[in-house]
Amino acid sequence: MIAGAAITRVAAREAERFRTLNPRAFAHHAAAKGWFQAVPFHWMTDWPSPVPIVAASARGATLTSIDGQRYDDFCLGDTASLFGHSPQPLAAALAQQASEGLSYMLPTERGAALAERLAATFGLPLWQVTTTASEANRAVIRWCRGITGRAKILIFNGAYHGAVDDAFVDLTAGRPAMRASLVGQVHDLTATTEVVEFNDEDALASALRRGDIACVLAEPVMTNIGMVPDAPGFLGALRALCDETGTLLVFDETHTVSSGHGGHGVTHGPRPDLMVIGKSIGGGIPCAVYGFSAAVGDHMVALNRTRPPGHSGIGTTLSANALAITAMDTMLAEVITPAAYDQMLRGAARLVAGLEQEIARAAVDWHVTQVGARVEFLTCPTPPRNGREARAAMQPELEAAIHLFLANRGILLAPFHNMMLVSPVTGDDQIDRLVGAFADCVSALKE
Repeated sequence: MIAGAAITRVAAREAERFRTLNPRAFAHHAAAKGWFQAVPFHWMTDWPSPVPIVAASARGATLTSIDGQRYDDFCLGDTASLFGHSPQPLAAALAQQASEGLSYMLPTERGAALAERLAATFGLPLWQVTTTASEANRAVIRWCRGITGRAKILIFNGAYHGAVDDAFVDLTAGRPAMRASLVGQVHDLTATTEVVEFNDEDALASALRRGDIACVLAEPVMTNIGMVPDAPGFLGALRALCDETGTLLVFDETHTVSSGHGGHGVTHGPRPDLMVIGKSIGGGIPCAVYGFSAAVGDHMVALNRTRPPGHSGIGTTLSANALAITAMDTMLAEVITPAAYDQMLRGAARLVAGLEQEIARAAVDWHVTQVGARVEFLTCPTPPRNGREARAAMQPELEAAIHLFLANRGILLAPFHNMMLVSPVTGDDQIDRLVGAFADCVSALKE
């Protein structure tokens, strides 16, 4: 157990060190008065540093700030650059596409090749392109409700699926309630969103057997409330229950694409009826896709025949723009390869082994969780089994002190939780520096 006084002491010392190391970041923050909270998007203030680091450039797994600080980047844009910053094939393809036009609202020849690559990689035959994973999840929910004629969806407590209103429902004292942090919500989401704990097969079965759930929207491993692995047999039971009750199963693999080539469903099973992938699929270019089975596609066609022409509520003008198509086609053809995953998983295994060794050496009641190339250390003695336990185990002040300590030593973690991503271009030296800095941080907290 780390004492609160030690956390406060380390956090204060590291805040002052950050100020000394990053004078231009402070000047930038003071001058950026035209932005709300001095950043172009409010999440940029969620980093635990006194002001955000201001990026100058990034290449591979290294980021450089305007203060000249070089960071071993294990955040990688919170998955957007999971396969490394600006891979050379991607940079070249984007430059070429930029000279030929960026958005036509028309299909391109390259799009046909992309559709084939998506099907071959992720195991579903039919695909659509959106601008973000949030938009893809919203589209999928609409399609599932339209196909089934059912109003409700089911999510797992603590889940996050982007800016999707329907997913902002938690269990509070065992009862569904809209997430307290949600801004400006005026409709009661609990009327159409069911929520149960992850890995609770009995609660899942009870909810689905009522026969009013259009789809289950899930990460096959929870990653947005810390990492909560699926219990043995749970995903198989989820698949079977969806089949039994006529419920469509949707996997949001925006994060769990880290599990292996083709994502978690392809690597470990089971296969969903629909899946969503965002962020890394375009190497950082804003784009996402959703794929679905031939049977779901047939239902979509039938549904379209029953409605009048006009707005469906699905899609935006920039969806499937030429730049996004080029980015995804290049990534799948040349960057997101089985060989890349071999490198990522080897590096992640090295990171896990190093962190576990240092945790044992320091005799702290922490543990390490891994989802392929995604690694997290949790400052609690046992792995959480669901969102409620994961939320209860969080120690925000401790996590912030650790993040700031590591940033001051040239190591970037994702600002949310203690998540680390290993790209195919992350070097062993970078992994070893992270492990060494982690050990130094734990020692400082135990002084």
